[in-house]
Amino acid sequence: MTTVYFIRHAESDYSVRESRIRPLTEKGLNDRRLVTEFLIDKNIDIILSSPYKRTVDTLRDFADEYNLEIQTIEDFCEQKSDSGYLHREVDFSTYMKLHWTDFNYKLSDGESLAECQVRNIAALNKVLTQSKGKNIAIGTHGIALSAIINYYDNEFGYEDFMKMAFVFPWVVRMYFNDDRCVCIEKIDLFNKKD
Repeated sequence: MTTVYFIRHAESDYSVRESRIRPLTEKGLNDRRLVTEFLIDKNIDIILSSPYKRTVDTLRDFADEYNLEIQTIEDFCEQKSDSGYLHREVDFSTYMKLHWTDFNYKLSDGESLAECQVRNIAALNKVLTQSKGKNIAIGTHGIALSAIINYYDNEFGYEDFMKMAFVFPWVVRMYFNDDRCVCIEKIDLFNKKD
């Protein structure tokens, strides 16, 4: 059994429009301690992350405390769009509804949810093949993580996405037999029972 903990990044500073270098806010820097406390007893073997600053920094506290390296994987990055909702006049929920209504919808310079899902699942399958039986933490993003969940549970849709859209950080634990997902658990670090 391989266990993957997807760690959706802590709160980031949306005043920085460039997605790759967007830092965590002061609250985000403080809240990443919730991630460290959650992962303490999970016997993490490997830490992987999207290369985006906010995802790496969310896991940095845990990695430093336990002397683990964070390996970045480009294909775990967020849905690609240079002119995403931050640069448009449409509000976030409308923007996301367009994507969830049509998985192939995309902006001219962007990526559809279907493309984001294919890219992330391909990266995940590679990790599952190379790291069988390990406990893995993966730093990720809200849209990318939702597309991954939807791949294994096609009932997960727009309404489910909106329930977690503003929860930073957020954890989803998945158990795998080879590349088959056998269980998905969504974990609220702010009201943690695990």
